[in-house]
Amino acid sequence: MKSAEIRRLFLDHFAADNGHLEVPSASLVPSSYDPSVLLNVAGMQPFKPYFAGIEEPPSTRLASCQKCFRTPDIDEVGLTARHMTFFEMLGNFSFGDYFKQGAIEMAWDLIINKLGIPLDRLWVTIHEGDPKLGLELDTEARDLWLGVGVPADRIVALGDDNFWKAGPTGPCGPCSEIFYDRGPEWGPDGQPGDEGDRYLEFYNLVFMQYTRDEAGNLTELPAKNIDTGMGLERITSILQDNVSIFEIDSVQPIVQWAEERSGRTYGSDQATTKAMRVLVDHGRGMSFLASDGVTTSNEGRGYVLRRIIRRAIQHADRIGIYGADRQGGVLAELHARVVDSFGDQYPQLVEHREAVAAIINAEEERFLRTLDKGLASFTQTIDALPVGAAFPGDEAFQLHDTYGFPVELTEELVGERDRTLDRPRFDQLMQEQRERARAAAGGGSLPTEQAARLVQSVAKTEFVGFDELAVETHVLAVEPVKGGDGNRVLIKLERSPFYAEGGGQVSDAGTITGPQGRATIEAVLKFETDQVVLADLDGTLAVGDPVVAAVDADERHATERNHTATHLLHAALQQVLGDHVAQKGSLVEPSRLRFDFSHPAAMTPDELAAVEAIVVDHVAAGEPVDWREVDIETARAAGATMLFGEKYGDVVRMVSVGDGSWSRELCGGTHVTNTAQIRGVLVTHESSVGGGTRRIEALTGDGAAQWLRERADAGVAAAQVLGVTEFDQLPKKVDDLKKSVARLERELSALRSGGALEEALAARTDAGPFAVIAHRDDSLTGDELLDLADRLKNKLGSGSVVILGAALEDGKVALIVSVGDEAIAAGAHAGNLIKQVAGIVGGGGGGRPNMARAGGKDPSKLDEALAAGRSAVEQLAGATTGG
Repeated sequence: MKSAEIRRLFLDHFAADNGHLEVPSASLVPSSYDPSVLLNVAGMQPFKPYFAGIEEPPSTRLASCQKCFRTPDIDEVGLTARHMTFFEMLGNFSFGDYFKQGAIEMAWDLIINKLGIPLDRLWVTIHEGDPKLGLELDTEARDLWLGVGVPADRIVALGDDNFWKAGPTGPCGPCSEIFYDRGPEWGPDGQPGDEGDRYLEFYNLVFMQYTRDEAGNLTELPAKNIDTGMGLERITSILQDNVSIFEIDSVQPIVQWAEERSGRTYGSDQATTKAMRVLVDHGRGMSFLASDGVTTSNEGRGYVLRRIIRRAIQHADRIGIYGADRQGGVLAELHARVVDSFGDQYPQLVEHREAVAAIINAEEERFLRTLDKGLASFTQTIDALPVGAAFPGDEAFQLHDTYGFPVELTEELVGERDRTLDRPRFDQLMQEQRERARAAAGGGSLPTEQAARLVQSVAKTEFVGFDELAVETHVLAVEPVKGGDGNRVLIKLERSPFYAEGGGQVSDAGTITGPQGRATIEAVLKFETDQVVLADLDGTLAVGDPVVAAVDADERHATERNHTATHLLHAALQQVLGDHVAQKGSLVEPSRLRFDFSHPAAMTPDELAAVEAIVVDHVAAGEPVDWREVDIETARAAGATMLFGEKYGDVVRMVSVGDGSWSRELCGGTHVTNTAQIRGVLVTHESSVGGGTRRIEALTGDGAAQWLRERADAGVAAAQVLGVTEFDQLPKKVDDLKKSVARLERELSALRSGGALEEALAARTDAGPFAVIAHRDDSLTGDELLDLADRLKNKLGSGSVVILGAALEDGKVALIVSVGDEAIAAGAHAGNLIKQVAGIVGGGGGGRPNMARAGGKDPSKLDEALAAGRSAVEQLAGATTGG
């Protein structure tokens, strides 16, 4: 039986034969109700609002085949025949309908009568009980399994593995797992729960019958639920003669592609088998993630996608698929095989085929540019390490930051050489980088998970902000933000005029005023069609208080101008550049707008001018802007632009400019009612954000006028300073001045460089086989130190060890160590030396055997550090010569 037939049989068994509603797979990207996971990891994940009672399910019986992705297994993929990150989970669910009896009887009917699995290959587990929870053996489940024909000696009672819980508190209950005995070739006789791979769990029935409080006490749920899961790949491997999940029919086209492109055979050797397993799994994962709107980045879901793409590239390269010249386009071929294999079941793969290929190609191109150099740097570092030494965290950080190597990939490479990675040091450097970025951005964290829990426990807020900017309403809930000062609070309103951040548009600003307090809005957090307000509270607000919720009208109108302007920009870009232009992201604030779009090259000045002119013409024409709610098919028929990766419901909001023939998009944001209200658009900047994506920044209304005034004033002031009487002569005057400054800087640099070289050479000492210079020059920058080190090494020859330092103008220290080839052969190592030196000045760093650089925080100890570096070389010389 083929995988597609098994999928269909399971769904028909529950939908056609047992009264379930079949629902399509949800996106891999979870609902905003569930910020606890990056990606959907189980079949029940999309149904959590139904289990939690937040939303009514469309039926009390549901069946699905859900796409899932589990990130903890990424590094295991390839090493075993069972680990996958992406998989399909079949499941049947009951919300207060049938319980244990129905779940067990329907499961057994499916397994025995539909799938035809022999009874003598089957085992069942039940929960053995837990005295701490006051639970006894699940005799109810045992008796039901006996009733459908499971022999008593094939029912095994197990502990924690057979008790499911959503978390420390909340719904929980015992479960029964159904196992397949793969036979004696997989291990000795035994039973489920034993070590080894002989007994394979393939179907799990969770009986949600309790809720657990913070004290650990269990209470029976009034409405009991069923959650089940059967991995499609696993049951297929069983039904297809007990093969591994990498040999089932649905992935064979991918394996065959890898064999054709590499000239190797799956199973022929360990390296080939591992690489092809990685390509099967990561090929599916990258295609499904990207088709659900995930794009590559260095955080969250985007990092998961980047990580599996780059790991796939590295393993494809290992088995020769890229060839000596490492031409791109390989992963696009892999993606095409995935689409061909799974497109019938998952039409979004077909719909977004080209967009996904563009994402994958761009990431592949980026990584291939640095792969050679990164691997060379890795090899040079690890080959020079002393026996038993860990791979330096500083080097792993450099591989990550300079060459784009995910740290997990470096860790995998290190492990293959029987080494360990200094992961704590890498994590420290990453944390420091994040803190610098956070400080530069000036942003604080949002209490998303706390807000999500609040949404699940309180009635839904009605959003009325499209029609009203101030409303009288009531407080449904208010609670302090955990870890805050008590004034930062989360508020749930009965009715809200506040727009919650989404679709690129920022939250509304405004206030909530009650009898005893006033809250100023910091952010509005969106959870599907619900919201929670984050605010700074002055005074008190209590549940039930009547309040006035008022949007800052000026900021809202400014945001509306910018949002409608992004729609005009989108249409104008398509008109000037072509239909390939698609929105890749946006930021709409009261003060500015930013629009990211697909385009392979920088826009020319003429193209920018043309786009701006088209937008200005539409603003001047005073065209009406209207929006209405329509069903999704009506929107498709009307030709509305739909953003790739956006999740749309059955009913959507369609925004049209004029008659809609030029600009019509699906959009949940706020807009002006007439383009004339935008009052001018000015494009201020166009740039690349990488991967075939460009960015336009623009201003509207008063912001555009102010920008022009400021630059005009600055131009007049510059002309006066430079003595230019005619304004059009200013650019030439500035250009002449730049050339003069550059000439003078070159002359100064030459003078300083010559003097620095002579001064440093005077500090030379000889120690055994080493020509040593340990020298300080505070007149040089870090880059100038590096240049001086290179020239000194060339002057001294390959036995040189050069240690240079400078106290910089910002109060920090720059350090460079450069070591010649003969000195390396004699035992000197730049990376090891610089660690000793940098530690004295309160810094850290690392590098390769021939060159390393570092920074420090304490210039007062720079002389001591350089002396310590010289002493370390002298000690090494003594050990080398035996003196």
